[in-house]
Order: sequence, then structure tokens, then C-alpha cells
Amino acid sequence: MHIVKAKLNNFRNIKDAQVGLGPGLNIFYGDNAQGKTNFLESIYFCATGRSHRAGRDRELLMLGEKLSYVKVDVLEEGLENSVAVQIEKDSKKMWVNGLPIRRLGELFGNLMVVIFSPEDLSLVKAGPGLRRRFMDMELCQLYPAYYHNLRMYYKIMKQRNNLLRDIFQNPKLSETLDVWDEQLANYGRALSLARNNFVEELDEIAKANQREITGGKEELKISYKSNVESEYFLERLIKNRSYDILKKTTSVGIHKDDMEFKINSKDARIFASQGQQRTAALSIKLAQISLIEKERGVLPLLLLDDLLSELDSDRQKYLIERTKGLQSIITLTGAEGAFDNYLNQTNSKIFKVRNGEFHEKQ
Repeated sequence: MHIVKAKLNNFRNIKDAQVGLGPGLNIFYGDNAQGKTNFLESIYFCATGRSHRAGRDRELLMLGEKLSYVKVDVLEEGLENSVAVQIEKDSKKMWVNGLPIRRLGELFGNLMVVIFSPEDLSLVKAGPGLRRRFMDMELCQLYPAYYHNLRMYYKIMKQRNNLLRDIFQNPKLSETLDVWDEQLANYGRALSLARNNFVEELDEIAKANQREITGGKEELKISYKSNVESEYFLERLIKNRSYDILKKTTSVGIHKDDMEFKINSKDARIFASQGQQRTAALSIKLAQISLIEKERGVLPLLLLDDLLSELDSDRQKYLIERTKGLQSIITLTGAEGAFDNYLNQTNSKIFKVRNGEFHEKQ
């Protein structure tokens, strides 16, 4: 699976661009704030319907414009498909092969991507919210049905929280909690099981990656930390009702789950060095690629956002070698000529980015 061509209109600082990509390594270089990361963001948005850095879709619109449009043509096993998104101030529209889709869940799986940015190097030491997002986005790509369960879970939890606030004022309404609790527990169990299975598979592959990168010196262990065991989900919701009514929010559930990382049996968030944490993040991201290939039978597109400057030379070489055969889009802030030797070997492409325009180096 690889992108043949990407077309962008009014996406952040990119007014009008059409970029033909090579099936291997594609390097986008230039100064800061020229549009390199914006291009990666547009590709990620086509794959997931979301930005990896913007809180609201409207932030993706070029200043003064009412809508933005991105379309990518994807080649997979000799067949060309297309994915397109149109972003407006308060809405978005999506198409697959020219046909409109109504739900975000229908978008997942048409373009498989793994994105690796400097923020992802903080996966080990950051807060649990980032790790939950990591699990959810990967599971949505692997199993589009997961998105439906996730959306329903949060929809029901929102309704339950609204009811908790009403009960605080009118205790008689507490009798209606049974319906919401049962639904929340059903979706929560399904999501917890999917997350647990995902982390177990991720652990096995990432562990091998960590050993290879470190020459066997480091043993990585990844565990899923569920806020509540699935078989006791409903029981815990009922037990915590009085507390939830007092706090007007749901205190237990998969929205409080986390992942734990250990290196050589020690908590990596506390005892690991920055280098060890970054190696673990690299091992995990490479494991994502392997999981996608295993579960979906395709190699994903790899998006590397100004990452190589954050890795030492040994880890750079390892990453490049391990991702041969994938289409990769890499952004670099630096002078022309970076990675020229590698480019000559792989027959890939390099683009100079300036003021939202893309100029291919011949």
C-alpha cells in the first residue's frame, strides 16, 4: 500500500499543491513553519479523519478560507483507490473512491498509516491520556468495528454523566441508572478485551525489537493496566454510584485505563533514561508496523515528522533499515543534501518545502 499522489487545497498554509510520491523514501526538507508537518498531517487526516496535533478540525483551515480539501490516490496490489476529505468550520465530509461515507468508522482501513513524531518519544513517560489515544487509534485502524464500540461507550458515558448531575438535584432519578450502567458495562467489556489482546501482541513484538536494538541488553515488558476488570465492570459501576453522584462523573471504566512499561523489570517512567525511553518508543512504533502487516495483510505508510534529529545515529540507521520496503514520508529541518547517499540507493524522492509549496529535487 502506498500513496501515488496527494492533492491539497487550503490546508493550513498550503494553498494549492499536487505532490507525486515515490513508493519508497520521500524526504521533505526546509526551514520551520514552511508546511512539512502540515503535509504529513493531511495524510494522517485522510487515514483517520483526525489530526495528530490539532484539537479542532477548524484549525486545519487556511486563514480566511471556508473549506479545505485533501485527496490521496492509493495503490494497493495493483488497484488504485482514493480517499478524500473536505473540512469546513463546523463539519467535514469524506469520500472513498468518490462515494460519500457517513461515519468515521467507514474511513478506517482504507489507508493504513503509522506516524512517529517527537511527541511519540514521550509515549513511555507522558500521561495515560496519550497512551489511551495510542491504543484506540491503532485498534481503530486494525479493527474498524472497534471505533463503533468506542464511540458508543463515550456517548453512553456522556449521557450517564448528565444523568448523574440531574440526580444530584433530584435523587429519584437514580432508578434510571440501571439501563445506562448495563450498556456502559457491555461496551466497556468489549473494549477492554480488545485493548488487552492488542497490548499482549504489541508486547511480544516490541520486546524482540528492544532486544535487537540494544544487543540483548534491555528487556522491555508492556502491560495493559485496566481500571476495572471486565467481569466486574457492572458491579463496580453500581458500587461507586454514590461517589459518582457526589462527583457528577463516572469514576470507573476504560476511560481511565493505562499501559505500563518496564525495562529490565523496572518502571521505565521512573527509572529508565531518556535514551532507554526513546528506544522503547521506537520498538513500539516498529511493532505497530508488524501488527498491521499481520492483521491486515498490508504494509502501512510510515510518517516520520522531524524525528531523525531526535535519534542518535545508531537508532537512525536501525529505523531506516527496518522500514525498507515501506513507503515513508520523512520531514527534516536542515540543509539540502541530507540523506543524499541513501536516496541514491533507493531511487526515492526529495522535496524542498517553502511557503506551502513543494519543489521536487531532480
